[in-house]
Amino acid sequence: MNKKEIAEIKKNFDPDSGLFVINSVLMAFVNGEKNVLCTEKKSPRVMEQGESEVLYESLKKVLSGSLGKNLTEYPFPKESYADGGAQKLLYSTLAGKLDDDEANSAFVFRIAENTEMGVAYTVICAHCTYTVLKKSKNDEITEDTDNDYNFLITALCPANTGDDGLFYDSNENGIFKKANTEMIIARAPQDGFLFPVFSDRAADVNSVMYYTRSPKKPNLTVIEDVLDGTFSYTADNEKEKFHQVIEKVCADELNYTVITQVNDIITDIIAQNTNETEPPTIDSGRMKTILSDAGVSDEKLEAVSAVYEEIVGEFALKASNLVDPKTVVSAESITVNIGKDATDKVHTTTIQGRKCLVIDLEDPTVTINGMGTSL
Repeated sequence: MNKKEIAEIKKNFDPDSGLFVINSVLMAFVNGEKNVLCTEKKSPRVMEQGESEVLYESLKKVLSGSLGKNLTEYPFPKESYADGGAQKLLYSTLAGKLDDDEANSAFVFRIAENTEMGVAYTVICAHCTYTVLKKSKNDEITEDTDNDYNFLITALCPANTGDDGLFYDSNENGIFKKANTEMIIARAPQDGFLFPVFSDRAADVNSVMYYTRSPKKPNLTVIEDVLDGTFSYTADNEKEKFHQVIEKVCADELNYTVITQVNDIITDIIAQNTNETEPPTIDSGRMKTILSDAGVSDEKLEAVSAVYEEIVGEFALKASNLVDPKTVVSAESITVNIGKDATDKVHTTTIQGRKCLVIDLEDPTVTINGMGTSL
């Protein structure tokens, strides 16, 4: 799925959309010991408005965030369609439309058995239908129906008792600390997934879209053990690998100018691809070009391919995970934060035999500890 396809489903994921409907809902509560304490099926058509609103809110969040950070598509391996595989189980659950008790039980059991959440949580799964309208040659939506996209969207929402505060008791007219044994289910899911994915305006059962609220700490048990996905890197891991390649390739040529130039070049690449459906990526070839444009010598550039393969492999890094919104220069007991539009105002030089950081001040008035002064 690309950005436009995600946006299309998210836009229509609304009870007021004439193209979208939640057909049925399956919910299960799993305690901290991985025991399924209850399972129930519901129809959104008979839900109270408040409950229905929470349901839509929680499930829609599974489509939120950035592609490549919060949202990652994982293709199923071939063996995933064999008995016991995630693809076959999800396909059976989808085909059963959440009305097949045996398929529902197997679906919930796979999640409960394999997911490490650390706390109790609720599984909320909906079987949905989106009526896909045709597009004209000019990429405009027409009124003609192309096909129906039937899919499962699942949210894993943590729960806790929320009993750590004081309560006002109107009957006793007093403020007390009391135990609250009712589990409060978070509206925002920690993890979730969409199956099948929506690709080229049709269902693709060969992949699943995984959602995480915490891109820095995705739940690998959901990715690998529930969905049979092969995890590569987090956003932070990608930036770390990127830095390792630059440091090893550039070595003694790595300086303030090279670092800021590389960041500016990748920022420009992202800006130039804002309207593209696929987020831009950086592979070894593109990285070589970027380093060349940043002023790294041809001699150093010869090592890019080998170093990239050694550190990253064949994986292409997502450009959005590699840039920094500001430049931070740190030395012992000193940290200087430089905005993205001011990197050219900072220079490194040698004064009286000492290496110095020089900042150009067009306006001599500066603020120190919140107080304006002139230098």
